[in-house]
Amino acid sequence: MSQPQRLTPLTVLLLVVPPLLWAGNAVVGRLVRELVSPLTLNFVRWVIAFVLLLPLAAPVLRPASPLWAHWRRYALLGLLGIGLYNAFQYLALQTSTPINVTLVGSSLPLWMLAVGSLFFGARPHGRAIGGALLSMLGVLLVLSRGEWRQLLALRLVPGDLYMILGTIAWAFYSWLLARTHEPAALRRDWAAFLMAQLVFGVAWSGTFAAGEWALTPAHLDLGWSLVAAMAFIGIGPAVLAYRCWGSGVQRAGPQVAGIFMNLTPLFAAVMSAAFLREAPHWYHGAAFVLIVGGIVVSARR
Repeated sequence: MSQPQRLTPLTVLLLVVPPLLWAGNAVVGRLVRELVSPLTLNFVRWVIAFVLLLPLAAPVLRPASPLWAHWRRYALLGLLGIGLYNAFQYLALQTSTPINVTLVGSSLPLWMLAVGSLFFGARPHGRAIGGALLSMLGVLLVLSRGEWRQLLALRLVPGDLYMILGTIAWAFYSWLLARTHEPAALRRDWAAFLMAQLVFGVAWSGTFAAGEWALTPAHLDLGWSLVAAMAFIGIGPAVLAYRCWGSGVQRAGPQVAGIFMNLTPLFAAVMSAAFLREAPHWYHGAAFVLIVGGIVVSARR
C-alpha cells in the first residue's frame, strides 16, 4: 500500500461527499421505518446498487475474474461494509433519531485508533490522537446541545448500541481497505472493486433479510414515497458514497479519513432542520469548527 498523501482539495471532496450522503441516508432511513423492515431495506438498497453497477462491472462476474481467487477477502469486506454496518444502522434508526445515530457513529476515529493499534500494528501518533479527541469534543457539544451537564442525563437506547457495533465493523472495513493489496484489474476500476464486494454483500444482506422475514413480523409497504427513498439510498449513499470513501481512504489513510466521518452528524442536523423546520443553534457552528480543527490537526505532517 502506498503511503497516505497530503490532503488536497480533491481528497477533501472525496472524504466530505460520503458523510453528506450518509447523513441523508440516516434521515431517509428514519422517515421510512414504518414502511419497511430495516434488514429488508438494507437488502433492497444493495440490490439496486448491484443492478446499477452491472453494466459497468459485469466482467467481474466472469469465471476468469481475479475476484474468485481472492473471494475470502471480498466476502469479508462485503460482510463488514455492506452486510453488517448498514444493517446495524437501519436497526438503530428504529429506536433512535438520525442525529443521535450519526453522533454515535462519530466515535469512529477512536475505534479506528483502537482497531489499528490492536489488530493492524499501527501506532497512532500524537496528532492523530489529538485530532480525534478534538473532533469528539465537537460531537459532544452537539450531543449536549451546548450544555455539558446534559451529558450526565444521557441514556443510550438499543439503537445506540446497534450503532456502536456497526461503527466497529466499519473501522475493521476501513483498515482492510487500506492495509491489503487489490488485484490490478480491480484496483484500476472503482466499479469493479465495489462490485467485487457487492457480490458477497448482497448475499450477506439477503441472508439477514430472509432471517428477518422468518423470525420477525417483517413488512414492506410499497408506495411512491418508499420507492423514491429506495432510489436515493441505492444511488447516493450506496454507489456514489462508497466510490468516494474508497478513494479517499487510499489517498489520506484510514486514521485521517475517520475524522471526516464526524461531519455526518452536522450534516444530519442541517437536514433535520430542513425537513423538521428546526433552526440550527450556535453549538452546531462551534462543533463544526472543532471537527474541522480535528481534521487539520490529524492531517498535519
